[in-house]
Amino acid sequence: MSRSAAIVKNNPAARVVLISACSGVTNLLVELANGIADSEQRLQRLQQLQVTHQTIISNLSQPDKVSAEIAMLLDNVAALAEQAATKPSKALTDQLVSHGELLSTHLFSQILTEMGANAQRFDIRPVMRTDSQFGKAIPDIETIQQQAETQLQPLLADTVIVSQGFIGSDAQGNTTTLGRGGSDYSAALIAEALRADTLEIWTDVPGMYSTDPRIAANAKPIQEISFSEASEMANFGAKILHPSTLLPAVRQQIPVFIGSSKAPEQGGTWIRESVSEAPLFRALALRCNQTMVTLTSLNMFHAYGFLAEVFRILAEHKISVDLITTSEVSVSLTLDQTDTSGGAPSLPDAAIEALSQLCRVEVEQDLCLVALIGNQMSSTKGSAKQVFNTLEDYNLRMICYGASPHNLCFLVKTSDSKDVIKVLHKELFE
Repeated sequence: MSRSAAIVKNNPAARVVLISACSGVTNLLVELANGIADSEQRLQRLQQLQVTHQTIISNLSQPDKVSAEIAMLLDNVAALAEQAATKPSKALTDQLVSHGELLSTHLFSQILTEMGANAQRFDIRPVMRTDSQFGKAIPDIETIQQQAETQLQPLLADTVIVSQGFIGSDAQGNTTTLGRGGSDYSAALIAEALRADTLEIWTDVPGMYSTDPRIAANAKPIQEISFSEASEMANFGAKILHPSTLLPAVRQQIPVFIGSSKAPEQGGTWIRESVSEAPLFRALALRCNQTMVTLTSLNMFHAYGFLAEVFRILAEHKISVDLITTSEVSVSLTLDQTDTSGGAPSLPDAAIEALSQLCRVEVEQDLCLVALIGNQMSSTKGSAKQVFNTLEDYNLRMICYGASPHNLCFLVKTSDSKDVIKVLHKELFE
């Protein structure tokens, strides 16, 4: 937090700061929100939250400035966790999980103030207006812009605003969340609403890499990448970016910088509309917890309307489809999920029942999606051969290729996924 505060203070152009919860806090809050019936286990999680925030408070010069607010919020968490133990719900989950960001902004604004900055804590919820889809709320772009202009803009002339990422509120004032990793998305939405010159994301790694360095030790840093490539990387599992982050930046053509708050001197990655180099292969991304649904019916053969009916049923149950491949008598698809609860997405029983009237339904889990990101791959001879020859020892499922010139992706068993990334990275990037 101190390093991040120093980055803000040393940049006079920085006017709005949206921050996440402290490390590990959201996971604890999700556990509590899912309902812990055992009161001792619940108390243990609450004590962990207490220790995390008290450790930071004890390092402040003026701890009394925030101690009361932190204590009140932690009391709220305890009361909500007790409710969740008997009657969990998505709305209650959002209310509870939002406390991570509410707590961290009290601490961060105080750290900035003690460094000599004119910082002001601000509750983002009246500005970050969303629908009521708890766990993965959809922002109301027009209302956010209006609220930002009236409530935020007047404060920016001589104040650094410290506010929350990830959380918002619906028209009734209920707290909502934008899905896991939604702080970056919040920042992009506010940057768009305020027509910012730049959006900076300061995280724990110095920018984007050719793949996750924790999987492939020789992963290479990427200094510059296009919006199109970076969007594909985010969508297919690069944890450094929330999948929706770049949409607001693209709409307003706002350059995005990603750097490490732990090592700002290492530089980072710039994401722009156009870049000087566009290599055939740019990066590899991995997204686990995938669910594949295969629908099979002889009625599909040379028939009209089968897929339309499938997607009507999925839409009726608010199921978002990610990837899709078809044959004459079957269609395979993966389910999209980035909501607060995490884990593999599933088909509701009612959706399975409706689809079963139409066809045979098979659901498979324990799968990971591997995505190769690059440029003009589908129109460059030999690029697919290089990939598939390298992976001859692995069973690849549901290969998607050609719909975009920027990606080639496929499913593999979870147990094979990291090895696939390693061998592919070695062949294409090392």
